[in-house]
Amino acid sequence: MSAVADTAERMAQLPADVPRDAVIVVRNMKREYVMGSETVRALRGVDFTIRRNEFVAIMGPSGSGKSTLMNLIGCLDSPSEGEYWLNGHRVSELADDELARIRNREIGFVFQTFNLLPRASALQNVELPMIYGGVGAKERKKAAEVALQRVGLGDRMHHRPNELSGGQRQRVAIARALVNHPSIILADEPTGNLDSKTSEEILALFEQLYADGQTIILVTHEHDIAAHARRQVHLKDGKIERDEATPGRS
Repeated sequence: MSAVADTAERMAQLPADVPRDAVIVVRNMKREYVMGSETVRALRGVDFTIRRNEFVAIMGPSGSGKSTLMNLIGCLDSPSEGEYWLNGHRVSELADDELARIRNREIGFVFQTFNLLPRASALQNVELPMIYGGVGAKERKKAAEVALQRVGLGDRMHHRPNELSGGQRQRVAIARALVNHPSIILADEPTGNLDSKTSEEILALFEQLYADGQTIILVTHEHDIAAHARRQVHLKDGKIERDEATPGRS
């Protein structure tokens, strides 16, 4: 069966009231942690849907459940209760090894700290997700070159991170996130280590990727950063306080 048919079959198994272009579906998702004699209820029943080619900011103060939700969406953790579908995969029921495979194929991560290998070139850093996915060397190199050109670093492919500016390093990280053609880009405070001018350049790149059809989830506590998204989901005390379109954005 082809990949398209597999995807269509998976999507057909989603709840009947879910749009067929939904890439993320979260139903009554809860996450509790036991710390000593205490139970911390980090998420207290979250429901939302993100459709293909949305640009969504997840916001909330420290302790709101924002980081917990990001870890669950990113398949870095599993919910205590509730359901989560990612591109038709019911990931809330998957074992750790299956989660890892889905994570590598369906999610492109961009972190505040870039998370680049210091001794590897930009090209080698971008190739990493494909190495984990078992892609051949020639195909990896070509795909990494295309991804770096897409983020404006075609002339920096063989530079190591210490030979690049902060903004260029984040562009390498974005290229790495894009290289497997993931269902979603999940960016956690992606401009947190950058000055304001460079931050605007990186956010302009996210806007371009969104315009090109990429689904982007931006996790931030800064309102001016979230303003670049088209939709904002605000968390408070482990629940969604409000979910609304960004003012002034279509």
